[in-house]
Amino acid sequence: MSVLVFGSANADLIFPTPTLPAPGETVLGESWRASPGGKGANQATAAARAGARTHFIGAVGTDSLAEVALLGMVAAGVDLSGLARVGVATGAAAICVDARGANQISVASGANMAVRAAQVTDADLGPGTVLLLQMEVPVEEMAALVARARAAGARIILNLAPPAPVPEAMLRQIDLLVANEHEAAWLAASLGVAPEAAALRGALGIDVVVTRGEQGSEAATAAGTHHQPAFQALAVDTTGAGDCWCGTLAAALDAGQDLPAAMRRASAAAALAVGREGAATAMPTAAETEALLASA
Repeated sequence: MSVLVFGSANADLIFPTPTLPAPGETVLGESWRASPGGKGANQATAAARAGARTHFIGAVGTDSLAEVALLGMVAAGVDLSGLARVGVATGAAAICVDARGANQISVASGANMAVRAAQVTDADLGPGTVLLLQMEVPVEEMAALVARARAAGARIILNLAPPAPVPEAMLRQIDLLVANEHEAAWLAASLGVAPEAAALRGALGIDVVVTRGEQGSEAATAAGTHHQPAFQALAVDTTGAGDCWCGTLAAALDAGQDLPAAMRRASAAAALAVGREGAATAMPTAAETEALLASA
């Protein structure tokens, strides 16, 4: 059993500021820091720290930011044997975080656009694999990989973040779609349905989870609907919360938990993550998540 993450790896340049800048406004902060990020790398780090044997497929440049982008996954023990190093700048993100933990993010994709489905070997796929995808790498490469994974019997999870058009044929091959409330609203508008998990499942014919921050998360599957309340948390930095949720969910499903149990574990892990600074560096260990679950 393993989690295979096909996605992005970025170097995050993080700027704590008193408030988030408005258009045309400059806001001064006291310091900045560089940290590993990118939705793919964050989710791979979260899955590995949650206890899953995790393999990451992505691309970075040959510049100094590459080592920053990979730092979280290296520390978490993620298998990087499928990583490509290309002659394009490593992906990077500029992140402003205000005093309440809210963020504003701009991303330069860089080497992430060079990721190819061919980097995934047939041995990486199979009935014992959970394939986890996001939307920061070329969608045509994801579609090619999804077709192979479906034929091999892997379980496929797509996190629709950031929201962008996905070929209908690819969507219908997904086992589980995860979207936050903004991504769900975007998708629902394109489908002409309500931005709710049940409505999206009815339109797409696949299982759907919608995460809603402090309001928890909702799932719609063939077995019905399920609501998972959020765990109480004091937010310091929400940058990697969604990635923590998805990576932990994938690890729990890989471990054989059912979807409601996996959602509960993912919610606990995300509550821990928002109480820490950074993205990949904020991901909790399995023991930390287990301790919160036991105390709840």
